[in-house]
Amino acid sequence: MPQLFIIKTVIGRENQVMDFLTSNAKKIDGAYALLFPHGMAGYIIMEAETRDVVKEVAYRVPYVRGILQKPITYEEVANLIEFKAEKVDIHIGDKVTIISGPFKGEKAKVTRINVQKSEVILELLEAAVPIPITINLDSVKVIEKKSEQKE
Repeated sequence: MPQLFIIKTVIGRENQVMDFLTSNAKKIDGAYALLFPHGMAGYIIMEAETRDVVKEVAYRVPYVRGILQKPITYEEVANLIEFKAEKVDIHIGDKVTIISGPFKGEKAKVTRINVQKSEVILELLEAAVPIPITINLDSVKVIEKKSEQKE
């Protein structure tokens, strides 16, 4: 039965380590899944048959600092891997200002919202041709609600 193991990494290099580990894990039987929970900087969780499989996958991977001796249980990491929908106060039709990224300062209208990916699809208001752009929910600020626009 597969177990969960924690691989220690250099903080800030988790994405690079994930790429290397994913490449290695595809070649090795007994390696099933890799997870980098954003709340755990410096750690990657790997589902594998044995610790030896994890050692083989992580062998000579840059920025790997070790593997914890004991496997962990699914219950210990359940809160890190379960999706919990956030309360989002942006609705379709709202007017927003983009507060970061290449379109910073532009005003746009919300056309779709993807809460799971934390993204919003917008159409720029001052654009000659309405082209949908997808950006992070954190990159927009509501300036006018749809309900206020009708009044």
